[in-house]
Amino acid sequence: MQSFFKLAAVIFTAGIATTFGAATAEYADVVLNHNAEASGERPVIFPHWFHRIRFRCKVCHHELAFEMRAGANEVTMNDLQEGKFCGMCHDGQIAWGLENCGLCHSGRPGLKPGIIGDHKTLGPGRW
Repeated sequence: MQSFFKLAAVIFTAGIATTFGAATAEYADVVLNHNAEASGERPVIFPHWFHRIRFRCKVCHHELAFEMRAGANEVTMNDLQEGKFCGMCHDGQIAWGLENCGLCHSGRPGLKPGIIGDHKTLGPGRW
């Protein structure tokens, strides 16, 4: 009888998966590429939803001074090294430090800055 319930659970789960399709991030990924490729790096893929499920909007859009419009912030590595924007948390203590370049600079070359989602970015790195 126990195997019957396991089989029923598998069939039910498969039915739900095929009914709704693959999950995608509600708020999509943000590509930052105003400065990245110009300095020889891959575009940055910012996983907005990954951060959004952990923090309220005001954490980044008020306390870290990110404007609410994609592309409105000129973010440079110098800013991050000074503890601005992402560098406020990505300091090696709160979250991984800036020496882990490939975790953020993970987009395929040629991506235009802005909001795009899922498979088109070939990123983010290892999330």
